[in-house]
Amino acid sequence: MVEGLSSTDPPDGQDNKPRGLLHSSAIVGGATLVSRILGLVRDVVLANLVGATSNADAFFVAFKIPNFLRRLFAEGAFAQAFIPVFTETREQGGKVAVQALIDRVAGVLGGTLLLLTALTILAAPIVALVFAPGFSKDPGKLALTADLIRLTFPYLFLISMTGFAGGILNAYGRFAVPAFTPVLLNLSLIAAALLLAPGFEEPVYALALGVFIAGLLQLLFQFPALYGLELVPRPRWDTAYPGVRRIMTLMVPALFGVSVSQINLLLDTVLASLLPAGSVSWLYYSDRLTELPLGVFAIAIATVVLPTLSARRARAEAGEGDPLFAATLHWALGLVLLIALPATFALLLLAEPILATLFQYGAFAAADVDKAAWSLRAYTLGLSAFMLIKVLAPGYYARQDMKSPVRIGIIAMVANMIMNPLFIFPLMWTFDLGHVGLALATSLAAWLNAALLYRGLRRDGTLPSPDISARASGRIAIALVVMVVAVGLSLPDPDWWSATDAVGRGVRMAGLVAIGGLAYVMVLWLGGLRLSALKNPPETA
Repeated sequence: MVEGLSSTDPPDGQDNKPRGLLHSSAIVGGATLVSRILGLVRDVVLANLVGATSNADAFFVAFKIPNFLRRLFAEGAFAQAFIPVFTETREQGGKVAVQALIDRVAGVLGGTLLLLTALTILAAPIVALVFAPGFSKDPGKLALTADLIRLTFPYLFLISMTGFAGGILNAYGRFAVPAFTPVLLNLSLIAAALLLAPGFEEPVYALALGVFIAGLLQLLFQFPALYGLELVPRPRWDTAYPGVRRIMTLMVPALFGVSVSQINLLLDTVLASLLPAGSVSWLYYSDRLTELPLGVFAIAIATVVLPTLSARRARAEAGEGDPLFAATLHWALGLVLLIALPATFALLLLAEPILATLFQYGAFAAADVDKAAWSLRAYTLGLSAFMLIKVLAPGYYARQDMKSPVRIGIIAMVANMIMNPLFIFPLMWTFDLGHVGLALATSLAAWLNAALLYRGLRRDGTLPSPDISARASGRIAIALVVMVVAVGLSLPDPDWWSATDAVGRGVRMAGLVAIGGLAYVMVLWLGGLRLSALKNPPETA
């Protein structure tokens, strides 16, 4: 369990021995890594089955809508509002107060989502037109998107309640179950593609059904862990309950502020529907690859850091004090950058080889690899910013400051909306960036968002200047150079990837990753960096 988060009323027999933050992050990151690897397998299967066709575009739009809202209601705004209030209730009110809060949040959140799901299913054609206006040029494609939305949208209710249960478990330091849960989505979609799709005239219907089944499995998977904590929700509708009202008050602005990156990605989908067929799919596959380091590392670290910061803040307000708030943030930021920088250079250098290795089979052609590679590079330019946002935002939410991220989010979103048409339509350029322009605008907006979040924490004194030595910066720079040179010298001719089978591509890519990773780690180790220095933030601020 995360240090400082032991329960005041643990069930009998529970071990409340503190664990290091890096240990907890490793649990989340390890489970997330399994999920992301299976996610790549899933995307390989999908690319082989539906490629980057018009029907694939329809499925990805229908899948993105509940996924976007899930990141608001489950992982994003709700989690950022719920965890600080829940942690404070647990620290100050005891188990009876915790159960009362859980019951009422389950009732209000679940009831609201059921109503939203029912309305969306009834209005599916309108929803499809709103989120993919470009599909109106093809009535069949628009109708297919509406049908798929009816099948996929109940996933929002199921996965949001799963996220609610995961928030409870995370607050008690039970990170493994919530982190492993996404594996079930990937397994369900793989099974749907391999087992159900052959029975459908249009395979994307099987994929949509797989999304619904995954939601059921993910929600049911939480209950044994909740039962072990004796905190199974008993839903009650009570919007007047103080804890619910506080969460709602915090959540409304956070609905926008914490999810700016996701809103920008959704705007990409809307505008991509106006571009040539395949644009939605190219963006999907390239975004999925940037999600790998983001999900495995940044989200894992942020998942652990938020409850820790919230508990420290709550204890400080109770008079106990905790000088390590800033130290914890500095630790998280340093760890994220240590991972984000090599991931950025690796994706820029290996864009085509990675896409060819994973997706260039069946319905996914060499031309699709080329198109997706350019949008992958554009997203990769913002990878460090996406990861920093995940760690900087908890610095605000742990203090229940929702207004500042909202203001910053509005600025970043407006900037993204301005850049989108400038980049995708050749008004000021000698060439049309197309779907690549959408990815580039999203990355630039993410950097603006991260910079403003960091400046805000510096200005209010929450995040003093870190003590970064020239030696530390130098050894990271040298490690990156050595990594790039080692991988670059090991790359085969570009045509080699198309001429080689899947096994050969996979072995060569694994070798390149191993060479780059080993070069980076060895230079850092020779420069004096040790794993023991990363396990926890300093014991003094």
